[in-house]
Amino acid sequence: MDQPTAPQVQPGETGIIRKLYKWVLHWADTPYALPALFLLAFTESSFFPIPPDVLLMALCMGAPKRSFRYVFWCSLASVLGGILGYYIGYGFYDTIGVRIIDTLGYQHHFETVGTYYGDNAFLAIVTAAFTPIPYKVFTIAAGVFHENVSLATLVLASSIGRTARFALVGGAIYFFGPPVKAILDKYLEWLTIAFALLLIGGFVLIKVLH
Repeated sequence: MDQPTAPQVQPGETGIIRKLYKWVLHWADTPYALPALFLLAFTESSFFPIPPDVLLMALCMGAPKRSFRYVFWCSLASVLGGILGYYIGYGFYDTIGVRIIDTLGYQHHFETVGTYYGDNAFLAIVTAAFTPIPYKVFTIAAGVFHENVSLATLVLASSIGRTARFALVGGAIYFFGPPVKAILDKYLEWLTIAFALLLIGGFVLIKVLH
């Protein structure tokens, strides 16, 4: 199977992260690839540091015709994992949530997301999938700032945003095949930002028309 190059590890990230990337990718060549993708997407929404995109891309590259099947399960698991993240923030932030945020070095992002929720929680979560801020920060923060973010808002917005993100990856491979691999490896973040802007524009247009 042609596996994608693991996303570049940023300065300051340890060799443990590199090993985790390799460990995640190795599941693509096993009979447990789909369960591994589901578990990865679920845990990444609340505490695991490696995004599911890396395994999703590998599976779609190996079986392009199954891309949207992988997108569906990845999206579902991510939303369900977001619910776990919400409850970690809601009831266990002082014992578990704060350790996750501090251990992964996301405290600054956490405070930023809290500000976003004070402005427009739904839009913040929809676009969370397309920002450099890890999704787990949004889910845990949603539980902490539950006065501004209901669980229903988190689930609905996450369903839209996370599905759109993973569909961008799976859809590109489904329609364009292996040649798109290098583009996704190099420009995934820019592509998702552009997709997010189109998504936001659609919401604004709907609001204006109504």
